[in-house]
Amino acid sequence: MNPDLDALATRLYVTIDDALKAHPHWVPERPEIGITPKLCDAELVTLAVIQALLGYNCEARFIRYARTHLRPWFPYIPKRCGYNKRLRRSGELLTHVNGFLARQCPSYSDNLWLVDSTPVECGRSRETAKRSDLAGWAQYGYCASHSRYFWGLRLHMIATPSGLPIAFALTGAKADERETCLEMLHHADLDTAGRVLIADKGYRSAEFETDINTGGMTLIRPATRSEKPRPGQQALHAWRQTIESIFDTLKDQLGLERHGARTRPGVAVRVQQRILALTAAIWHNETTQRHGPARSLIAYDH
Repeated sequence: MNPDLDALATRLYVTIDDALKAHPHWVPERPEIGITPKLCDAELVTLAVIQALLGYNCEARFIRYARTHLRPWFPYIPKRCGYNKRLRRSGELLTHVNGFLARQCPSYSDNLWLVDSTPVECGRSRETAKRSDLAGWAQYGYCASHSRYFWGLRLHMIATPSGLPIAFALTGAKADERETCLEMLHHADLDTAGRVLIADKGYRSAEFETDINTGGMTLIRPATRSEKPRPGQQALHAWRQTIESIFDTLKDQLGLERHGARTRPGVAVRVQQRILALTAAIWHNETTQRHGPARSLIAYDH
């Protein structure tokens, strides 16, 4: 493990271990009488982050790598099936850890937020769409940004300009972006006064804008041809490039669309795993004041 990734993983393990001691209810429930796991929850989450940062989309390949190169840091590394089962049952734990790390980042208090969604393809053949465990949740949809149809899910995200994920949701491909955005804001109690939310034309709706303004937030989006110029449009192009760059980091460097999951818990956890890896890198970069963009993963991907 290279020195930068070693430093991140060490800080992450210590931080998660302390957080779990303070919040034991985050840990997945286990029988009162049973065998204590040899791999603790903090080590499991740290391994999951390392896997995503190193770009191992195949868990079997990652376990082989970990047993060869990560023994000094992790004395016990489970087999692929054990690692898979533990990780699939830790979705709620990953969500808690992601929120905990995000709140420690200086950029979390930024008053400017970006919102958008991106496709998470889950299959291409007709037979896959009919027989997959994801059928009913995954849907056929159209992505205007990439001018293509796809079968799968949509990842909706609210992020800061630094790339820090504030809130996210995984829905069917046809889910309404505006309703999902409002649910994310209300569920996480994020609709606080003074925030500025930047969105694209897909969020155009008088009802949606009214709900945003009622909570004290300001919505900035492009004006349609029939509308008069709206405030803040001059800087929209730069901010749209920023949110696209954040999604590009998730897809190209963290393998969001190469998740390979075939079950609902599997795809949910693998998406959470990649979002947590991005959050952990930003948290480490910001709190240690590393030079360069906060969402840069170059120091940790080898």
